This record gives sequence, structure tokens and C-alpha cells, in this order.
Amino acid sequence: MNLSTEDPLDRHRFPLDEWALVEHEFDANSQGLVETLFATGNGYLGLRGNLEESRDGYMYGTFINGFHETWPIRHAEDAFGFAQVGQTIVNVPDAKIIRLFVDDEPLVISEADLLSYSRVLSFKDGVLTRELDWRTPSGKHVRIRSHRLVSFTDRHYMLLDYEVEMVDRGASILLSSQIINRQDGGDEFQRGKKETEVAFDPRKAESFTDRVLQSRIAREEGLRSMLAYRTTHSGMTIAVAADHDIITDNEWDATTRVDADFAETAFRVRAEPGMPVRIIKHVAYHTSKSVPTRELADRADRTLDRMREIPVDDVYTWQREWLDDFWDRSDIVIHGHPVYQQATRWNLFQLAQATARTDGGGIAAKGVSGSGYGGHYFWDTEVYVLPFLSYTAPNVARNALRFRHQMLDAARQRAHEMNQKGALFPWRTINGLESSAYYAAGTAQYHIDADISHALMQYVSATGDDELLAQGAIDILVETARLWADLGFWRTGGDDHFHIHGVTGPDEYTTVVNDNLYTNVMAKANLRAAYTACERLRETDPASFERLTMRLHLAEEELVEWAAAAEAMYLPFDEKLGIHPQDAQFLEKELWDLENTPPSQRPLLLHFHPLVIYRFQVLKQADVVLALLLQGNEFTPEQKRKDFEYYDALTTGDSSLSAVVQSIIAAEVGYADLAEHYFSTALFVDIANLHHNTSDGIHIASTGGIWSALVYGFGGMRDHGGKITFDPRLPADWPRLEFHLTLRGSRIRVDLEQELMTFTAETGSGAEVFVRGRRVAIAPGEPTTVKLGAVRELEGYPTLSDIEGSIREDGSVITASIPTISVDHAVLDPGLD
Repeated sequence: MNLSTEDPLDRHRFPLDEWALVEHEFDANSQGLVETLFATGNGYLGLRGNLEESRDGYMYGTFINGFHETWPIRHAEDAFGFAQVGQTIVNVPDAKIIRLFVDDEPLVISEADLLSYSRVLSFKDGVLTRELDWRTPSGKHVRIRSHRLVSFTDRHYMLLDYEVEMVDRGASILLSSQIINRQDGGDEFQRGKKETEVAFDPRKAESFTDRVLQSRIAREEGLRSMLAYRTTHSGMTIAVAADHDIITDNEWDATTRVDADFAETAFRVRAEPGMPVRIIKHVAYHTSKSVPTRELADRADRTLDRMREIPVDDVYTWQREWLDDFWDRSDIVIHGHPVYQQATRWNLFQLAQATARTDGGGIAAKGVSGSGYGGHYFWDTEVYVLPFLSYTAPNVARNALRFRHQMLDAARQRAHEMNQKGALFPWRTINGLESSAYYAAGTAQYHIDADISHALMQYVSATGDDELLAQGAIDILVETARLWADLGFWRTGGDDHFHIHGVTGPDEYTTVVNDNLYTNVMAKANLRAAYTACERLRETDPASFERLTMRLHLAEEELVEWAAAAEAMYLPFDEKLGIHPQDAQFLEKELWDLENTPPSQRPLLLHFHPLVIYRFQVLKQADVVLALLLQGNEFTPEQKRKDFEYYDALTTGDSSLSAVVQSIIAAEVGYADLAEHYFSTALFVDIANLHHNTSDGIHIASTGGIWSALVYGFGGMRDHGGKITFDPRLPADWPRLEFHLTLRGSRIRVDLEQELMTFTAETGSGAEVFVRGRRVAIAPGEPTTVKLGAVRELEGYPTLSDIEGSIREDGSVITASIPTISVDHAVLDPGLD
């Protein structure tokens, strides 16, 4: 079996730099990919990495978190409780355009005679820089430099700094700075140059056929232009404004014109050689759920007035200072592996770009880098992104949890609609309403309630922020516990267990089942957390507890019921195989013949009817294995090993969410080489486009999972029950791994070597952790070092043929003869998120 961890990038085109993504060649056929890889954003505003000249694009995208249009979901056959209103992120007016004409010849990169070309996305500076030398058709040499940033310090602001210099001869230059609203329902609405696409792909956003943005304001004043709109159905409003400075010793003049969907400031310059022309374009975006566009226009004007008073060098400095602080809190250093290092920092930087300035908004599956999944929020946030935020950026994590709390009333209404008590959070949403039209793999994933509760308690444990619970977030725990208590039941006939039926777990290749292991173990934790939090609040803050009971009409018998249900929760276990069945009937199914499923039929969901997939033992993503991570204290080491071995061989890797989890548990149970292989696979999901859909946006959950794979996997950290423990699993050829954790206000640097683990309190009063059972007190001042003992690594790897053989031996009804499948085949095929 080949567990390759080779560098997947073409280093001639993308040279290695540990602090940047660098491109040295332009390829018109891969613009969808590089537009995503070089996207810039701050969590609120996101700009695709389109060229400023905007003539060779795949998706001319500018996106604002949560800014969406609604549309009626038309079911072929409707039924009670089906989702009725779809929500899709809007591709907003694009202001990152500056078109260049030299002697009336346009610069079109894909056709130009380029003497040199480079593009750099700096992780330290947060700036996208492009430099090129162009020989015009008449033979003139033109040098172009551009710098683009979306501000981390001012969420509404972006800067485009564009410079042109005639190197050898003078020329007449026209610089056309534009804002274009492409929301016209035509082909250019969502994409320009299309890459290869399949006819059906639920990962992509829905396309609008009618006009989305209705013009409300179109005006200009001097070198400033303003466009403002209201969405047709959702009623959201947006204003975008651009203003300009020109710096040059050449003669120039300028004009500005606007109409409903277009604004242009055109600079005409008689450029002499060696005398550069620099255009500084300041742009402001403001949005609202309902505020009139005239107010948003005023806000945009004020943003531009304020930013234009600031020297542009200060804008770059503030961006750098913000990132300095980010890396102090978040950087992970992998010594001796520069390829891993670059890719890791790219993934961490994407987390900053997707979350930094959400400021009370959600975190979409694609962040603000593309329109994939329609801009929706999923459980991805709580399970894959919140751990990173809770331990490196607690304030951002708090905002994300408050956003879920604001959705609680809608979740209560959804539970009522589903004939349940409590609250049921939507599987996919932007505005709080369920937007998943396919209930079997959508609404039936009730586990999102427990995922949100898990993230809430993980945050509280990491930060000590009990105030968030007392201020109302405890309502999430109460209402989700009510949902589980109502959804589950006590089976009669001598069975003392609490069961949950008719749900779907994380594995969307198995739907609407009874006693899904992941759902049950997470619901158990949810019920326990609700009970414990209420009792703690009663003891520590009786007044807040009294308000809670009055606000939610909480009865004492409910607490008793939650504790009893948690204690008696049924967790399926097969004594013969020594594993936890994924659900009550999972082991009764036939094994899918993965070995003889060609790559052309992967991912399975794009090529097989759901009923076909549902009949087999085959997994889209980690399900039981994810439970081993999130609720690892519920399982013995032997159970973890056997569960991992069984399900890993059945997992297709059709989801970008899977490899990081498989890496973590592979490391824990002793498959060191396999753990690194899965880590490498996850690390390059986007950079190497392993799932063939990076063009639609970055897989933000996977980027969060990279942090977890390093910290939870190789670093061996666990946070069960509020206690921070470490059992490191550093790969044999990794000399050293460094990362940071923020624990209850103290920033702790963790320095892991093969035989030593050192903790240093860089800020705060220190912390207490446990390393392989030993208590370690981390005090300010001197580092604290712990010696590590050796950990046994397992050799070999179970395949489907091994599983099939063990099943036969134990007399199972499964009789399919399945050839051996390699790990590479299972992980690296294109997949569905």
C-alpha cells in the first residue's frame, strides 16, 4: 500500500514559500482554482482572486457574509414540514476592477505578451500582490504592479492599489476603475468562463433566472461613485462606494459616470517613461437586513471619508499588525517540513479570512471565497471551526455562538413544525430557516442540535466564560435537551435504554436510521451538559437560574428526565465484532464493491440513486470515527481501535470533512503512517484541488480540521469534561511541532519534540494540563518540560477483505466477497463535501 505524502504542487508555477502562496505563471484554464486560492476576505467581505482587468475570470465573485436572496422551493411532491424557502448568497456588485488600455490597446492577460508575471498572497501582510511586465502589440514595455487587501481592522473596507509605468517609451494610458453589477440573470451573472462541470452537483449554488438587485441609488461626485440596491425578495439592502486618489507627475484628467448597474472613473494619462501612474482605489461595502439604502449610502460615504484621511501606508501597517497578533495566537510550526508548513499556514490564513470580522454573523461552508453551497451555514462551523476559534480567538468564537443563539426562536418554530418540543436548528441556512429540500440528508440530521451544544460547552470550558451561559446561551442547552427528551423514547418490554429513531448521522450515505451511534452519543452529552449547566447555575447564580426557569418555564422534572435519559442512552455495540454499529441495522447491509467502482463514478452521490447507496455498508465520511474524537471518553482504547479499523476501510473519502478526523483517530490508535497520509490528503484538499470543486470556494471546515489534525491528532490534545490532556503522537520524521492555545485567558505555547513536551505561558497566569496522566502546572516565567515515553505503533492496515473475512467467521448475514481496497483509492478520489 502506497501512503504517499509527496508535494502535489507544480513548484515551477507555485514556488515554495512558507509565508505566502506564490504563482509564477498565468494559466487561463485554471482560473477557477486560482481565483479561490488567491481570494481575500475578512469574514464579512470576500473578493475572489480575479485579475483586476477582469477579462479572464471563471466566477467574477464578490460576496458578503449573509447577504442573500430568497426563493420558493418547488418540490415535485410536497409534504407537510418540507422546507419552503430557499436562500442563496448574492454575488454583489464587483468593485475590484481596473481596466488598462495603452494606446487604446486593452491588457488581456490570457492574450498578452508577458515578459514576466507573478502573484503573491502574503500570509504575514494580508495583501495580494501582482507584478507583470507586458510588451504591447506595438512593442512598448509596460510594468504593472497591484496590491489588494480586504481590511481586518475595518470590516467594510477594501483597498486596491494599482500602478502602471512605461519603461522604455511614452504612451497614452487609460485606467478605467469600475463597479459592475452583474446580477442581470444572464450568463455572466454567476460565472464568466466556465470550467468543466457536471449537470447535477448539490455543492454548487442555485442560479437565479430573474433580476436579484433592484437599483435604488446611482450617483457620482468628483472621483467618487455610489451604487445601492435592494434585493427583490429577501428585502436586504446594500451600498457600495468607490473613491480614488491618483499619484503621478504625468499630465492627467478624469471623469466619472454612473448608471443603475455600472460606475466608472476613467483616468486619461499622457505617461512618460520612468514616471509611474498610481491609482489608489478605496471601496466601502455596507449591508443590512432592512435599513434603507440611503442610510447605507451615508455609512459608505463616512467609511470612505475616514479612510481617505489615513495615509495608505498606515492601512498596510494596520493589516500587518492585526496579522502579527493572529499568528502569535494561531501559528503552527512544523519543523523540517517546508511543504507542510506552507500549506498549513495557507489553511490557517483561510480561517482568518473566513471568521475574523463575522462580528455576530455566521461562518459559511465556503466562507466568503465563493458561492458553493449557496453561502449556507452548516454544522461544519461548530464541529470543525469552533475548536480553532475557542482556543485561539475566543471573542470570535463567542460571536459565532451568539449568532446561533439569535436563531433560537426560529429553531423553536422548526421543532414545533416537526411536532417536537424544544428547538431544532436548521441543517442548512442563512437566515435561520431550514433551506434543505432533501430531508433525508438534511432535516433528519438532528445531531446539529448536539453539535451546537458541544461547541458551546467546549468554548465555555476553554474560556471560563460562564457569563455567556447566564446571559442566555444556556437556553440553547435547555431547548436542545428538550428536543432529545421528546424525540427519544423508552422502549418497553424490559429494555431500560433510551432510544432515538428516524435520524441521519454525519454519514449521508446512510439516512433515516434508528439509533445512529454518533447521534446518540452526542445527544447523551447534550443532555448531560444541559442538566449540569442548570444545576451549576442554580448553585452559583440563583437569580439567573430563577430567570431561566421563568423565561423557559423550566420544570424540575425536566432536569431529572434529562439526567435519566443521558444515563440510559443506547449506544449500539456488536459483541461478536467488538465494534459499535453505525446504527441499529447497519451491519445487516451488503458491502459496497469499492474496488470495482471506477473513478468516473465517484463521488457516489453524483452517479447513483440514493436508494442504491442506502442499501450498502459504505460511508461518505467519518461517522462513528467522529464520535470517537468528540466523545472519546465514552469509548475504551480497544473499542476505538476496532471501530477505526472497521469503518476506515468502508469510507470513500467523498467528503472533505473526513480525512482530518481519520487522521486524528489513526494517530490515537497507533497507525502513524496512515495518520500522516490522511493529514497530507486533508492539507491539500483545496491547494491541490483534490475534490475538483475548489473553484466554487474554499472548504472552510477542512481548513479548521487541519488545526485539529495537528493539535488533537499529532499534539494529542483532548478536552473531555473540561480537562485538558495530552497524549502526543508526533510522526517519526517530524523533529518538532509548535502551536499555541489560549486557555482561560492565558496564551500557552506548546513545543513538542519526540521525547519532550514543553509548555510556556506567554501571557496570563498560566494553566493546568495533564500529559499522559501526569498533572502539569504551567506558571508564568520559566518553561515547564515533560519527558515522554514511547508509544507503540501498529503495523499493517485492515482492508475490506479483512473485514469481510471476520464477518463471515462470526456468522453474519453478509456474504459479499469484496476485493482489497487501498487507502489511496478511498481517500484521493473526487468527493462531495
